[in-house]
Amino acid sequence: MQSEGVFVNKKDVKHIGLRVSPEMHRKLVYIAEYDAKSVNGLTLNLLSRCIRDFEREHGPITEDDLKEDV
Repeated sequence: MQSEGVFVNKKDVKHIGLRVSPEMHRKLVYIAEYDAKSVNGLTLNLLSRCIRDFEREHGPITEDDLKEDV
């Protein structure tokens, strides 16, 4: 499995349950299909973009900034 250009061991991948409205889900499916991605792939791309934008504005998030088992 690959995340942000780094291979991640599948057992280390975290699962996030996400509640969205039916309309938002249909729109995510539409966009994912348009981009030939899964909804999961699209969501990972959007989350990566969010992190990249945050770090661009506020500086890198370091290991010292992160807490275990968030």
